[in-house]
Amino acid sequence: MRIRSFFLATAFMLASFGAAAATDYCVAAQYDTTHVYVPAADVDAFVNSFVATFGGKSTKQVVVTVTPTPSSTSSQLVQTPVGTVSVFGFRTPVPYPFGLERTGYLVTDLNAAVKAAEASGAVTLVTPFDDPIGRDAVVTWPGGVNMQLYWHTAKPDYAAFEHIPENRIYLPAASADAFVRAFVRFSHGKVVSDDAKAPAIEIGRQAGTYRRIRIESGYGKATVLVTDGKLDWPYGTELTGYEVTDLDATLQKAIASGAKVVVPAHDERGRRAAMLQFPGGYVAEVHSVPR
Repeated sequence: MRIRSFFLATAFMLASFGAAAATDYCVAAQYDTTHVYVPAADVDAFVNSFVATFGGKSTKQVVVTVTPTPSSTSSQLVQTPVGTVSVFGFRTPVPYPFGLERTGYLVTDLNAAVKAAEASGAVTLVTPFDDPIGRDAVVTWPGGVNMQLYWHTAKPDYAAFEHIPENRIYLPAASADAFVRAFVRFSHGKVVSDDAKAPAIEIGRQAGTYRRIRIESGYGKATVLVTDGKLDWPYGTELTGYEVTDLDATLQKAIASGAKVVVPAHDERGRRAAMLQFPGGYVAEVHSVPR
């Protein structure tokens, strides 16, 4: 009887694991945001520069508590045709682990999505909690990649992107494969390329190669850059890469609105790319792809 009970319990756990990973809880890429934390004094300058560079608009700024413990921050959503950012300008110290999460992903069922992430290999850093417009949780993936999952009380309706941005994730070789397996399982995504000899100019080096993995899913695009960690600034500090139709025109708009070009435009394999630093310190990769 004990043996039978053991096998029944094991079968139930395996079935639960499979069920958690079998359901896709994503909504669409335009509901996924990069979390940008800037000093409160720089929020307006950042928002104005970001919108001037990429187009779009910002929601009204509000001052709220967005963490499960007491805190105060300005909060607004900046939506552009090439990517969305959630902007936070904290008036109080930022409670751990907030500020370390790179993205927020809208899901259809928060509790179930957290369980699916755990079943796929993530660990929950912050269990689900209420915020002013819904519920949130923070999970961490192999390699220490923190992401927020969120759900809205009122279902949002956003226009699709003209170009889907890419989540740029720098990882060491020891954890890259584990991250990819876990995230692909959770996101129901696929590896669209795994280049073991991508040109190292993509990570700021003049010669050599590195490994670059590109993933696509209902949550959008993710690029895993596998490095030894010996990177020149600003490589590794950017969270997101934004695809634009005209790179040179975008850089000119950025400069005119107060951003700095910290990596000049250059050719990479299959794209032209540059890096910008916006007021408040946010660093972004920007690229165009020949049609």
